[in-house]
Amino acid sequence: MQTDAESTVTEHLYKVLVIGDTEVGKTSLVRRLVKNQYAEGYKISVGADFALKIINWDRNTVVRLHLWDIAGQERVRNLSRVYYQKAMGALVVYDITNDTTLGSALSWKCDLDNKLRLSNGKPIPAVLLANKCDQSRHSPSESSLLDKICNEKDFVGWFETSAKENINVKEAVNFLVRHILLSDNLLPSEESHKDQIALNTQSEAPRNKTNCC
Repeated sequence: MQTDAESTVTEHLYKVLVIGDTEVGKTSLVRRLVKNQYAEGYKISVGADFALKIINWDRNTVVRLHLWDIAGQERVRNLSRVYYQKAMGALVVYDITNDTTLGSALSWKCDLDNKLRLSNGKPIPAVLLANKCDQSRHSPSESSLLDKICNEKDFVGWFETSAKENINVKEAVNFLVRHILLSDNLLPSEESHKDQIALNTQSEAPRNKTNCC
């Protein structure tokens, strides 16, 4: 027989940013995550689009993600402080087939860290997504570079993803949610060590603290 404490479900609502250049696949990733759908030729986002993803984290915990798909145009940077407000996590996306979008992704991360911090002064948890991996894959040397980038730019980890083929989309988001819960002091610190072990095959970098820019 369940007690009241055992049957109580706690809900958490977190704002999560999805940022990066135009046409790197941000909207496709959100649609795959929320609706498990993919379609070619989405309209380019203007300003920000919104979606809700509900995750049954465990039998006593429900996590609601309010996903903000931020347009990638340069002019949006002037409003980014408004869009970033109260966010607790971020997916920073680039196109694995277009090297220039990685530099832009790092610029977005720098902008985010300059304008938003947790109450303890640390950056909000952010995961770097190398999207469109169905078209190309990283070599070992490129993977090592991403490890270094995550270490230097305060990403909690990186994943190769494909919205089209549904590769690592759920895994990357669950990984981010775990770090959001950690930063919100809702998971024991040992969980972060488990993440590091689990992500060795995804080349997670050590989380040293360095300046973004």
